[in-house]
Amino acid sequence: MVTGFSEPRHAMDGISWTDLDADEQRVIAMLADGVSAELCDPVALLTLKRIGFVKGSRLTLQAEQMLAAAVRRAFAA
Repeated sequence: MVTGFSEPRHAMDGISWTDLDADEQRVIAMLADGVSAELCDPVALLTLKRIGFVKGSRLTLQAEQMLAAAVRRAFAA
């Protein structure tokens, strides 16, 4: 859900990219690049699984969309 130019939020739990800490953001980026979950920060990985952005060792669609939106905003700035 996007409202104006504000931060896109995951509709189910209201978590935005900026709500994630640097380790959690890094894990999402690493998994998107195909890095093994075994090489990711275990605490951040567990947190992302708990909130529904990682299932097994893969990103959920919501996590992929959040990352894509964050990258687009970074290049637009």
